[in-house]
Amino acid sequence: MKPVTPDTEFSLSFENQRVVVSPWGGSLRRYFFIDESGQEIDIVWGYSGGSGKRGGQGDVLIPFPGRIGDGRYSFDGQRFQLECNDKEGPNAIHGFVRSLPWQVQDAHANQVTFEIRLDAETYAGRGYPFSLAVRVMYDLGASGLACAFTVKNEGQQAAPVGVGFHPYFTVGTSVIDEAEAQIPGAASVEFNERLIPTGKILSVTGTPWDYRRYRKIGRQRFNHCYVQLERDAQGMATASLRHPASGRVIDITMDPAFSAVVVYTGDAIADAPRAALAIEPMTCASDAFNHPDWGLKQLVPGETFSGRYTVRHWVIS
Repeated sequence: MKPVTPDTEFSLSFENQRVVVSPWGGSLRRYFFIDESGQEIDIVWGYSGGSGKRGGQGDVLIPFPGRIGDGRYSFDGQRFQLECNDKEGPNAIHGFVRSLPWQVQDAHANQVTFEIRLDAETYAGRGYPFSLAVRVMYDLGASGLACAFTVKNEGQQAAPVGVGFHPYFTVGTSVIDEAEAQIPGAASVEFNERLIPTGKILSVTGTPWDYRRYRKIGRQRFNHCYVQLERDAQGMATASLRHPASGRVIDITMDPAFSAVVVYTGDAIADAPRAALAIEPMTCASDAFNHPDWGLKQLVPGETFSGRYTVRHWVIS
């Protein structure tokens, strides 16, 4: 197989759906449904080719999603310093794997699995002296797109682990303001001016940020980490985006591995602000390395952590 580059892509197809993914970063780049005329209509607002990415589109966020203030954290009695790579301020953001080449483990017409390993020797100098084996599988089928992950601690000591995904969704509106959203979070993490959690969890009840029932997005500027997710009897939490005029609906359903969801209207994307809504499934809240009770996994050697979210597009009849 040719070396993986930022331009390497795989196309998955099933009936009237098509997905484009890449082993560069293990990323989800496009998701379309195909209408009766044969036209591809965006479900995921994405890009083609490595140079086309904006605002973290489709990134996999491991071993930490979100920001870590000043790149500093403590774990198992030790202090660590991560690289500060956040354009918004002196923070670490979104882990390591989104800009690395992954291996293609298994590829079929409608399914592909990517794998990558982080080793302690390589990442100790970057503030993460832990060894992980990571797999992400994309599976396109009758019920939509499923994305499943597995993380295994292959090191000799416990490892802090968080997992996140950064897709943007569109229901065909020119700006996201015209759409409605439903977000299952009963509370959100309070951020300071640097978008770092203050340590407070705020109830959304009675605030403009309570989207547990459908509400129009309008001019709301979302960059919120929702927690205390409301779930169905099977433990699943669903965030949704819809456009009443067209009847289009997108449901993002997260299994119990996911304890948080970040919602972002993309206001800082210079050439395409508010073009789509990022709905980011996360197994822990932002800065969980410094707030381990916010969903951080502490994997002992040999332990495996897995989870799955799905994307379903449908039209109200």
